[in-house]
Amino acid sequence: MGTVRIFILAILLGQAGAFAQKEEVIPWHRDYKLTWENFKDTPLRTEWAAATTASGISYAFNAKEVNGRMVVKMDINAFFYPQKSWYRPELCDAMVLAHEQLHFDISELFARKMRQKVAGAQFTDNVKAEVKAIYKETLREMNEFQNQYDHQTDFSRNKEQQYAWNEKVAQALRSHEQYSGN
Repeated sequence: MGTVRIFILAILLGQAGAFAQKEEVIPWHRDYKLTWENFKDTPLRTEWAAATTASGISYAFNAKEVNGRMVVKMDINAFFYPQKSWYRPELCDAMVLAHEQLHFDISELFARKMRQKVAGAQFTDNVKAEVKAIYKETLREMNEFQNQYDHQTDFSRNKEQQYAWNEKVAQALRSHEQYSGN
């Protein structure tokens, strides 16, 4: 019963600290579950949705050439943005919160998929553009997946589909466990 906003944050070459000081973020962790207290933005009065989850993927990397080969070290993370996430208490219940949590979990799934892509990539001197291309492709795939999730679950109202998606995402996270950042 919500919408999802995917915030694109390309943190390149050590600029992560500047961002972290400006906005509160919650990094994804398997043991952390969102609560309604994490949703700190004011709901839009004209908004039909019950809640909005703002989550996304960030990355930072450094690269150097070693023995004629480009070696890239990356830090890829999924984050929840409390100041851009909101809910309408009169429309929300535990099922809606679980729906919103799954949006955050989907962000982590695609962070893992990006880690997998990076692990299999061969980078050249054009590493900045190559990393950016992987990031953009991952975001496109994640946005399509998030939209499919909302459409098929009817924003959590279709309980059967919601349960199916809960299992689908849990299984996908397990199958990408080796690319977990936690």
